[in-house]
Amino acid sequence: MAEETKPEVQSGSTPSGDIKGDFSTILMGVGNLLDTTLTPIGNVLVNALESANNVAQQILNGLSKSLNQGNK
Repeated sequence: MAEETKPEVQSGSTPSGDIKGDFSTILMGVGNLLDTTLTPIGNVLVNALESANNVAQQILNGLSKSLNQGNK
């Protein structure tokens, strides 16, 4: 039967410390990726909503003026 081998741990270093460091590096990378991806998308969304707001405001102003002219 084959013997089970365990990796040797150097003194002063724990495997969980290495994993924690790697995991935090991965989380930082994912966070940076999300930040650089979502920020431009958020800016595009804000610009689109502002444009839609301006169009809706112009439509409402036009309706208000036309209704006021019909009442005179």
